[in-house]
Parts: sequence; C-alpha cells; structure tokens
Amino acid sequence: MDKQRTTASRQNGAENQIRGAFGTIDDDTANAGRSLKRRLLTLLAVIGPGIIVMVGDNDAGGVSTYAQAGQNYGLSLLWTLILIIPVLIINQEMVVRLGAVTGVGLYRLIAERLGKLWARISVAGLFVLDFLTISTEFAGVTLALGYFNISEYISVPVAAVLLVLITSTGSFRRWERFMFIFVFANFLVIPLVIFAHPHAGPIFHGYVTPHIAGGVNSTAVLFVIGVVGTTVAPWQLFFQQSNIVDKKITPRWINYERADTVIGSGVTVLAATLIIATTAFAFSGHAAFAGHFVNGLTVARGLDHTLGRGAGVLFAIILLNASLVGAASVTLTSAYAYGDMAGVRSSLNRSFTEAKQFYLSSALLIALAAGIVLIPHAPLGLFVLAVQAFAGILLPLAMVFGLLLCNDREVLGPWVNAPWLNVIAGLVITVLLGMSAILMITTVFPHIAVAVLAGILGASIAGGVVAGIVLAVGSAQQERLNPQPRRRGERERWQMPASVLLRPAELSRGRKVVLTLLFIYFLIAVALLLTKSIELGVGHK
Repeated sequence: MDKQRTTASRQNGAENQIRGAFGTIDDDTANAGRSLKRRLLTLLAVIGPGIIVMVGDNDAGGVSTYAQAGQNYGLSLLWTLILIIPVLIINQEMVVRLGAVTGVGLYRLIAERLGKLWARISVAGLFVLDFLTISTEFAGVTLALGYFNISEYISVPVAAVLLVLITSTGSFRRWERFMFIFVFANFLVIPLVIFAHPHAGPIFHGYVTPHIAGGVNSTAVLFVIGVVGTTVAPWQLFFQQSNIVDKKITPRWINYERADTVIGSGVTVLAATLIIATTAFAFSGHAAFAGHFVNGLTVARGLDHTLGRGAGVLFAIILLNASLVGAASVTLTSAYAYGDMAGVRSSLNRSFTEAKQFYLSSALLIALAAGIVLIPHAPLGLFVLAVQAFAGILLPLAMVFGLLLCNDREVLGPWVNAPWLNVIAGLVITVLLGMSAILMITTVFPHIAVAVLAGILGASIAGGVVAGIVLAVGSAQQERLNPQPRRRGERERWQMPASVLLRPAELSRGRKVVLTLLFIYFLIAVALLLTKSIELGVGHK
C-alpha cells in the first residue's frame, strides 16, 4: 500500500511539473525558498510562452512590414513601436492570468461565458487569419531561400515537413527547445544593423516625433494599421493562453510568466526597431530603392547592393528564421483552438496516437498554406501587408472578448482586472477602432483633410477614456459587493472551479448591443480593406 501511494504521489508530481526548455519546477521547488538563485532558476523553467509568442509575431509578415516601413517611410514610423509596447504587455498579461487561473483555452472560455455564437465567430476569424498568416510565412520561406537561388518547389515542401516534425515530437520540452533556436537566431538583427552604420539621433527623433513621411493618406494609414497588426496580432492571445495551459503554469507562477511576457515584448520591439533602422539607413539617398519596396527578396538584394553581400545574406537568414518561427507558432495556435472547439486532446505532451486530431489538424493547415504559396505569380508583397492589416482590424474584437472575461469574477476571482487596467484596456481598444475607422474613411474619401482624421482619433481616445472609466467603476463596485482573497498565498491557490459549478453567465443587453455593433463594424472594415488592397494591387494609389 505504501509503495502504491509513493508511486501515485510521484505520478501526480510529474503531472504537475513544469518542464521547460531550461529547467523543471514543481511544488517542492516552490517551497524551497525565495533566494535570488532560486528565483532565477524558476524563471528559466517558466520562461518560454511569452518570449516565443512575441518573437513568433516577428514573423515573415513582421520582418517584411518593418523592412517596408524603413524603405518607404524612413524612420518616421518608429513612434508606433513605442505606443505598441503597452498594448503588447496589457494584451498578453490578461491571457497570462486567464490561462494560469482557468487551465483552459480562450475559445472554451468564450463559449462558456459569452456564448457559443461569439466563440464560433472568434474562432472563424482566427482560422481565416491563421491560414492567411501561415501562407505569408511560406511566402517568406520562398523569398528568403530565393535569395540563394533555391526553387520554391524545394524550399516550401522541405519547410512544411520540418514544421510538422517540430510540432509532433510528443514532448513540450523538446518543442520549446526547438523554438528557442529560432528565438536566439532572431538576434542576428544586431550584426545586420551594424552594416548600415546607424545614427542614434535620427532614431531617437523617430521615436519621439509622431509623423508619417509623405503625409497622411489612406495608403499610409493602411500601413500604420499593418504595423500594429503585425506587432500585436489576435492569434497571440489564443496561443499564449493555450501554451500556458499546456505547460501547466498555475497562479503560483504568474509573476514569472509576466516577466517572460515583458522580456518578450522588449525583444520584439528591439528587433523591429533594428530592421526599420537597417533599411532606412541602407536605402536613404538611393533613388532606385528608397520608396520602392516590393518584397523581402528585393530587400535582401537591395541590401546586397548598398551594404554588401554580408548584409543581404543576413537579412535572408533573418527572414527565413522569422518565417519558420511564425509558421510554427501560428499553426500551433489553430491546432489548440481546434482541439478546444472539437473537445479533443490538444497537448504537445501527447503522442500522435493519443492526440491524432490535434496533430493532423496542424499538418493539414501547413499543407494547405504551403500549396497557396506555390500558385504562380501571386503578389506576395501586397498579400503580406493585407494580412497584417486584417490582423489589426480583427484585434479589437479579440481584445473585447478578453476584457470581458478578465472582468468575470466567476472565472478569475481575485485575479480579475484592476480598475486602472480596465481604463487602459478600454483606451487601447477604442484607439484601435479609431485607426480602423480612419482606414475606412480615407478609403472612401481619399482626399479628406488631416484635421478631420485627427478629430476622429481624438474622439476615439476620449471615448476610450470614458469606456475605461465605466469599466473601472463597475469593477470597483463588484469588488465591494464580492470581496476576493488578497493575501498572496490565498491568491496563488485560487483557481477557477469546474465549469459545472460556475454561476451561469448572461450577457447584459448593453453588452450584446456593443458586441453586435462591433461585429458589424468589423465586417465593414474588412470589406473596405479588400477594396483598398485590390486598388493597390492594380496600381491605383
């Protein structure tokens, strides 16, 4: 009997272990003290989901969009990266808590707390975005290896097989270690920018002086939304929450995962800055290249011409690495979401025989996306930007779902949003909506005055402040009516009860109206995005 208990105890301990790329922790580790060494070892074990999701978003679309920003707009869009940092951290911190406290994926929470209709809408948008995004990753593979004169009919199938193998190891730790190879390769942007001999003064000016070279027009606004969409993408919310659940991170480790997320945000913005700076300085004064972005391959060849062969090779390798890490991350996002939707096992710790549908859905998505890229004469450069802009338009809807869940005390208990966080989140959502509104208006009325656009953005900011204050007041009232545990130990032990024990959630009439209007707005924005993309595709500016 004692032996059976010991065996069961060991099995339970193994099930509760966090087995990361750089270490293992369990309950015994948590109780072993809080020395600096122990904290660093714990961080090394937990670290992963935050950095991977951020570096994964510096994918083929990201690298291409940042390179285009520098080539076509110089350093004038660097200020957007500063604004994106808090958006990144706020977005991902909310899903950190949702994943650690609930132990389930975002789709399942939306279905159970907001309704199956909204869950299906969210996952439909996610699947479309993921499919298009993975296609851009394979486009990145063809462009990167095209620099070395490797045919896409070789590079794409090889990359597809590699991605299937990486995802199908049957071990979360092995998968995470593969992903960290891509993460470390991301730092090749440092030697790349050295080739361009950048100057700190203009970079600092680009950070602190909001402007757009050439003025504000519908094309420029489309591009700004593309920069936002490629840096803060809806798939990140679904990925990090499910990845945290898969890694078995619980509320005890939330602060470490927050640190992981902040580090990842810093790495993402640093890499984006260096890519923009590289192309801005490399092509400045070269009439044949400045303002004439086509795709990642032409950027690599342009750098080869202006900075030398080494710069071209480095950029091609960076683009290839970004394509692979992006495809691996986004594919896994869809597989997690499909597993939640279908109610099947979806974990990297499961073998193929234990989770066939999970792995097969991932492989099928990879195969379909790879096939799209092999279509002859596809306008890959425009396709990449359109996908990033679509992500920027979809983001507010995904953020609203996350915000509603993070204010649900049945779900998060003492981990619900603080009032100040609701203010900031409300502001971020309305600013993003304001940006997409500007896109729609400039598409329909391309010669509209800049003052009108500024007024729209100002109104969205004011609306965001009001919405945030309303959320904050509601949150404070709920706290007074239903006080939650505040002691650290109690908070760390609190997790969402089984869904059958939760009080049923009912959307108020006001929230239903807001969600419905937001969805209609999203459909209109997508239609106008398609219009603008077609316009650019046929050469009408």
